[in-house]
Amino acid sequence: MTNSSQFTTDRTHPVRWTITFSNPPINMFIPETIEELRALMTDIEADPSVKVVVFQSANPDFFVAHLDVAKAAKQPNVLDLWRDFVLRLSSAPVVSIAKVRGRTRGIGNEFVLACDMRFASRQNALFGQPEIGVGLIPGGGALEWLPRLVGRSRALEIALSGDDFDADIAERYGWVNRTLDDDVLDSFVDTFARRLASFDREVLAAAKEQINRFGMPTAGELQSSNDMIFSILAGPSAQARRAKIRGIGYGVPSDFELNFGRYLTSFGRTDGEATVRQPG
Repeated sequence: MTNSSQFTTDRTHPVRWTITFSNPPINMFIPETIEELRALMTDIEADPSVKVVVFQSANPDFFVAHLDVAKAAKQPNVLDLWRDFVLRLSSAPVVSIAKVRGRTRGIGNEFVLACDMRFASRQNALFGQPEIGVGLIPGGGALEWLPRLVGRSRALEIALSGDDFDADIAERYGWVNRTLDDDVLDSFVDTFARRLASFDREVLAAAKEQINRFGMPTAGELQSSNDMIFSILAGPSAQARRAKIRGIGYGVPSDFELNFGRYLTSFGRTDGEATVRQPG
């Protein structure tokens, strides 16, 4: 069994695990997060009894804030490790469910996209890919998963706007399976996980494998976006935009992190257009 500082695994029911993410103060993904997820995947793959894994957050405001890009840039192989995890999770003979409360942006959204299913709190879930607002592109799978789930035009809307989307819109777009009122989310997901766990593991795995033929990106497709990230990060646009987020609450509990999408248009402007005023 793997020791993890950021993930707590409840194996009370051997056939269905609940894995809780906690990296205070706002559940940032750092390189160690990805390494721990890969170790968790080894545990999942090695246990022949587990059928369903539910991922949740200990922080009601942040399921996953986003990637700490500065720390990731110091370990250029981190996206290779991430791609390995994503492919293992999505192809594993185990059903993965994301139970989303709070904000899940960037790599956090790419994490829930790699899960087999997503259920979200109607009142307390937000989703977004803010990378373009800081001069980057989503490089952890969003550009591969979203067109398959929501279609080309809506994937463009999500990726190019960098904005936050509430749970009702996410449900309408097919981004999540469904939204539920916050006070029934836990019971719904628990009942659903118990239902799946009552079925034969081999049959669940076989059905998932067949469906994956039509809805799962390839390793090469994922790598094509991975490979662009650090070269774009080194460019002047990304450097200029990233400089503007320093000192306004990046990576800490702040209005900026709570309302990331609202701030992005204040980081740059097109010729002849005034910069949109920063909220607050």
